[in-house]
Amino acid sequence: MNAPVPVIELAGLCTRFGRQVVHRDIDLLVFRDEVLTLVGGSGSGKTTLLRQMLGLERPAAGTVKVFGRDLARATEAELESIRSRWGMLFQGGALFSALSVFDNVALPLREMKRLDEGMVHDLVMLKLQLVGIEPKHAAKMPSELSGGMVKRIALARAIALDPELLFLDEPTAGLDPDRSESFVQMVQSLRAELRMTVVMVTHDLDTLVALSDRVAILAHSRLVSVGTLDETVVLDDPFVHNFFRGARGRRAMLARAHTVPAGGN
Repeated sequence: MNAPVPVIELAGLCTRFGRQVVHRDIDLLVFRDEVLTLVGGSGSGKTTLLRQMLGLERPAAGTVKVFGRDLARATEAELESIRSRWGMLFQGGALFSALSVFDNVALPLREMKRLDEGMVHDLVMLKLQLVGIEPKHAAKMPSELSGGMVKRIALARAIALDPELLFLDEPTAGLDPDRSESFVQMVQSLRAELRMTVVMVTHDLDTLVALSDRVAILAHSRLVSVGTLDETVVLDDPFVHNFFRGARGRRAMLARAHTVPAGGN
C-alpha cells in the first residue's frame, strides 16, 4: 500500500502577536484526497493557521510547505503557480459587490490571461451548474442573492480553476439547517468529482461530522490532537468534552451513526 502523500506540511510553526503566543511548535501534515478540519475555541488561532497555509501571513518561526514548496522561500512565479492549484471559500463568501455573479466566478479565469472570452463563458456556466446555480442568476449582483446562493457562488469561484486543494472557512456559517445540509452534500459531490484535498475551519458539528476524515484540535497554543473523529471524541480534554460530548455533539454523532456504514469513518 502506498504511503499517503502530504499536500501541506507545517513544521515547528510558531505565531506571536506582540507578547501573545498564538501557536507554539505546530507540526501538521494534510494528506492528498482527505478532508482535514481545524477546530478550537475562540482565539485558538484556527483562521490564522489557515491564512498561513495560504501564504497571507507568515509565522514567527517554522515552515509552511504546500505542494512541497516552502512558501516563505518561493519566488513570485512559484507562488503564482501554487496559488493556481488551490481555491479558497472565505467566511461570508467575500464576493465582490461591484461584480455580477458571472464576473465574480470569471475573475480567476480571466486572471490567467490564457483563455478567450468564449471559453471563460463556458467554464463559468459549468461551474455555476456544478454548484446548483441556474443560468438566469448569472447576471445578478451579490446584493440580490440569498445567503445560500452567495455561498454557492463563492464556491463556484473557488473551484473555477479545478483546484487540487480547497480551503473552507466556516462554509455553513449563517445558513439555516436545510441550506447547510444542502451545501454539505454539494461539497461531498464536488470532492468526489474533482478529487480535491480539503482543509476546513468550522464550528458547525453537523458539517464537521459529515465531511471530516481527520480532525485537528487547537488548544492552549498547541495542536493537542490530530486523528479520526472516532479517535478524537474519546480524548480526555476539556475542549473535546464541551464540543463533542454536549447535546449538539451527541446529536451529530448519533446522526452519523445512522448514515455511515459499519466500519466507515
